[in-house]
Amino acid sequence: MSRKPLVGITGRRFQLSLLAGADPRYGKACMDSFMSAFATRIAKAGGIPVHLPYDADPLDTCEWLSGVVITGGQDVHPARWGGDTSVVRDIDPRSDTNAHDSERDEYEFALARAAIDRGVPLLGVCRGLQVLNISLGGTLIADLAPGPIPHLSAQSAPTDGDAEHVVTFEPSSTAARIFGPSVVTNSWHHQAIDRCGTGLVVTGRTPEGVIEAVEVPGRPILGVQWHPEWMERDDPAMAWIVEESSKRQEARR
Repeated sequence: MSRKPLVGITGRRFQLSLLAGADPRYGKACMDSFMSAFATRIAKAGGIPVHLPYDADPLDTCEWLSGVVITGGQDVHPARWGGDTSVVRDIDPRSDTNAHDSERDEYEFALARAAIDRGVPLLGVCRGLQVLNISLGGTLIADLAPGPIPHLSAQSAPTDGDAEHVVTFEPSSTAARIFGPSVVTNSWHHQAIDRCGTGLVVTGRTPEGVIEAVEVPGRPILGVQWHPEWMERDDPAMAWIVEESSKRQEARR
């Protein structure tokens, strides 16, 4: 009997004082937090979700896992990609979930590299797409200019997105095989890929050219700028990472 694949999911770490009603005696203690929608969708697709704290060594983790999802969240520290570091505030990321978190950056970059080097299927979501790109030497647009396509949507999750936010995919790409020629998606980001990292190719854009999907041809590596876990319908990106993880597991047996 085939075993279900283990799919790792990254998260964030913050102080208990941020939780409404938390006992103040424990306020400076930290907790690890993970978006439950990832676990729900991965389990529904046939995988076993595994939450990854920063303490789960990336190299050792990738010896056990069959797939990895690097999730969304706050901006990557601009020093990682040659951006303007004057925007960085002197705020503890444990007390503000929007502050740059160098510890999270360090963990996710190491995890991305470990997964890539070991052939572990990798799905990057929103910030995770940007982590994937930067880990391969790419850069970002620091702040998208306002335009006709809503990227920092006013809609609340979960949603299938604004009608104008159409992503069109390159023919014969992994993204086109998964999503079809084009799809409307949700969108909550103010940064985007500028220059792609080594080996990464653009396979999806919105009408004005913002990069929404990237992949490494011939390898199980995919990044999407939207949030498949927060689409109202089942987004095939979640089934893709489970399917690729199953292939990886079977190949290792």
